[in-house]
Amino acid sequence: MSSVNRRSVLVQMSVLAGAALLALATHPAPAAAQAAHADLVNAQGATIGHAKFSTVSNGVKVSVTVSQLSPGEHGIHIHNIGKCEVPAFTTAGGHFNPTGAHHGMHNAMDPHPHLGDLPNLVVSEKGTGKLTFTAIGVTISEGPNSLFHEGGTALVIHAKPDDLTNDPSGNSGDRIACGVIVQ
Repeated sequence: MSSVNRRSVLVQMSVLAGAALLALATHPAPAAAQAAHADLVNAQGATIGHAKFSTVSNGVKVSVTVSQLSPGEHGIHIHNIGKCEVPAFTTAGGHFNPTGAHHGMHNAMDPHPHLGDLPNLVVSEKGTGKLTFTAIGVTISEGPNSLFHEGGTALVIHAKPDDLTNDPSGNSGDRIACGVIVQ
């Protein structure tokens, strides 16, 4: 190949490379979806449900589906440690509370509950339940309110309903199901 042809090819390659860089700069690739999930197990270690977590503008959307639970309302919370050792799930620690707020959506001392405080899960007479809500202020990405801080987090279902008032746990009783939140 002659030196003139090589220069022409190099110029063409440079123009194409510049055009590709310009296209990337003006049309960046879409950000990866922020998502997570948890497999919920009961005290015997059997899987009884799943939870999906996805980023929304004001927090994290959580969708929970369960079976094999007693009918009625059950407290459900994000707990501060990503461990779910059967049978009591105490390894999940206390509620996820990076802001130091009080527990309870109806707590007179603090009308802004901590980030691990969630609405009650209603289980049907058939033992199944579904709940979708937004955990406002929570993130899946990095930061002080991230579910993926050092040590991780878990989603815990309790035996009784959360009274939505009493600090620190809403009197929701024993932990009957747990799932480590993972990406």
